[in-house]
Amino acid sequence: MKISEIKNILKQLKEVSFVLPNGNNVPPHFHITELGIISKEYIDCGGTIRKDKTANFQLWTADDLDHRIEPEKIIDIIDIAENSIGLGDLEVEVEYQTETIGKYGLEFVEGTFHLSSTQTDCLAKDKCGITEKPELPSDTSSCCSPTTGCC
Repeated sequence: MKISEIKNILKQLKEVSFVLPNGNNVPPHFHITELGIISKEYIDCGGTIRKDKTANFQLWTADDLDHRIEPEKIIDIIDIAENSIGLGDLEVEVEYQTETIGKYGLEFVEGTFHLSSTQTDCLAKDKCGITEKPELPSDTSSCCSPTTGCC
C-alpha cells in the first residue's frame, strides 16, 4: 500500500484500527511515534547492488488508555512528512512491538488496516542455483517422467 492510498482511505474513516497477522487488534490507544523514510542499499547473494526506499510508520502503545488518534491527525502527520522530509508516494511498511519489533506490510480490508506478514527471500535464485518448484499438473494420471514434478 502506498502513502496516497492511506491518505485516501483515512479521509473516509471516522476511526482507525489495526489488526495483527495473528488476528489480535493493536490496542485502540496506539500512537504513531515515527513516520520516516527508510533507505536500504545492499548487495544480494548474487552480487547485485540494490536500493530500496519505503515509508515507515512506527506504532506504539502506552498506558494512556484514553488516547485515540483520529484519521485527520494521521493525515496531518503525513502532510508534515511530505513537506519537511520529502516523503513521496512510497510503499508503506509498519513497525510494531510484539515479542520483538516486527516489520509488516499494510492492507486495508473491510474498514480496518491489517498488518501483513513479510518474508525473506533469495533475490538471486538464478545465480545461487535455486530453482522454483515446478507446478504440479492437475491431472497426475498423465505423468510419464520423473522430471514433470508429479512423480
